[in-house]
Amino acid sequence: MKFTSLALAAALLFAGTAQANESLIRKALTQQFPGASIASVQKTPYSGLFEVYLDGQLIYVDAKAQYVFAGEVIDLKSRSNLTQARLNQLQAVKWDTLPLGDALKTVKGKGERKLVVFSDVDCPYCRKFEAELAKVDNITVYTFLYPIEGLHPKAVQTSKQIWCAPDRNKAWDEYIANGSVPKNDGKCANPVDSTIALGGKLKVSGTPTLIFANGVRVPGMVPAAQLERLLAANAK
Repeated sequence: MKFTSLALAAALLFAGTAQANESLIRKALTQQFPGASIASVQKTPYSGLFEVYLDGQLIYVDAKAQYVFAGEVIDLKSRSNLTQARLNQLQAVKWDTLPLGDALKTVKGKGERKLVVFSDVDCPYCRKFEAELAKVDNITVYTFLYPIEGLHPKAVQTSKQIWCAPDRNKAWDEYIANGSVPKNDGKCANPVDSTIALGGKLKVSGTPTLIFANGVRVPGMVPAAQLERLLAANAK
């Protein structure tokens, strides 16, 4: 009974200290970075650091927020990227909130596995990913046309022309394969602008960005073998 009381007291003390540290960290960072959005502060299990999810990115601070560490934490034993894994968790997307009707839908085989891809028509990594995706079967892919105009000035217009083509999926495939632009003015009713807004809301900063059925997102091009593992690990 005595041991239980001591354990409870210790737990309460730890919780109180963690809350005090969180308050101190929030105050210190708000002073240093006015206007920044601090979504969460949480103690990590390594080196006494606290992780701070700030403006869509993770940074690490000491308990008094005197030192800031920007970078990725790698577990050398497991060779896993703890920072990216945590970001994937924090940035998970509720699948049911995605407007799938605004995406190109491609069904391969039975289409039992689900994947959303935010893709820029002029992104070279998206083209590479499409080549890898062609090797994967039994999947339904929802491709959101997400042009990043700052990198690819013609991508917005091309995306609208692809959407306005009589066969959108065919137009997408032909543009990815050989750069063939559909012969229309892109002025039909299309979701490109709303998709750009959606990507901004979800903080999609690069393409391709993958979202799996359980909401986990993975940024960047992945080869087919890795995609198979991700589909298995992140099924709904």
